[in-house]
Amino acid sequence: MPDANNRISAIGSNGGPKDADRALIVKDEELAILLHHDDGAVLLAVLKNPNLAETDLCVLLSRKSLPLEVLEEICTRRDWLKAYAVKKALACHPHTPRLVSLRLLRELYLMDLVHIALLPGVSAELKRNAEDQLATRLPHLPLGQQITLGRRGPARVAGSLLAQGHPQGLAVALDNTHLTVAQILKTLATEGVPESVVQAIAQHRKWSREYTVRLALVRNPASTLSTVLGYLPELTVSDLQELASPGIVPERLRKCLEAEVLRRIRAGKKLSSAAESSDDAHTSKDL
Repeated sequence: MPDANNRISAIGSNGGPKDADRALIVKDEELAILLHHDDGAVLLAVLKNPNLAETDLCVLLSRKSLPLEVLEEICTRRDWLKAYAVKKALACHPHTPRLVSLRLLRELYLMDLVHIALLPGVSAELKRNAEDQLATRLPHLPLGQQITLGRRGPARVAGSLLAQGHPQGLAVALDNTHLTVAQILKTLATEGVPESVVQAIAQHRKWSREYTVRLALVRNPASTLSTVLGYLPELTVSDLQELASPGIVPERLRKCLEAEVLRRIRAGKKLSSAAESSDDAHTSKDL
């Protein structure tokens, strides 16, 4: 009995009338082999085979190199599109027609949307639309599902959960491995962001060490004075001077910033004087 490789050779991989005719009627193992055929005409014939099952169709859709005409034909079959597994496979396929993919996103389950939003090779537009779906549904979900999304979802979804300020969601969102500095900054820049969110970011072991996050925390009126004063020695003089401009931070904090700038300038002058004195001493010694 020939093995699978011999069967593939027997059926052929270059296509032809004979292969296309056989594709209309084969079943079981021969049908499974034809799902990996290279010729588009043979694959289109496979789609007409009455023995083709939903699982076979999903195997076919797992092929990233599937010819466009085959994908387009599958998209026209409403009976197949009723199957959730087929919808998901089509939405995930990198060569599914754009409008079809966008329409199918609206019918996918939450975690499948997460999968697409994080899937390598998916277009930026599709990822963005998957995130849109997740962000739109997030406020209406039970808390348990929100936390699951905050833990495993893309950066934008974690940022949305963070901005809500729910105590059980803060730590989960901040520890999300997909969360980015950009999302943290966006949250801190949101008008009316809860004080608990600002404090959670300021106390987080990772995000509180980011220089741009510290700048944003200094600007945020919900930050505590002790937090801000702890950051000042590590900020550059140019950033301190910018923050000390009128209208950026409360007047009380502005005076602290000006004092820190003055302290830095004086410290710099002392170091410069000390260096000059040291140079003079070395010159006298040489003489």
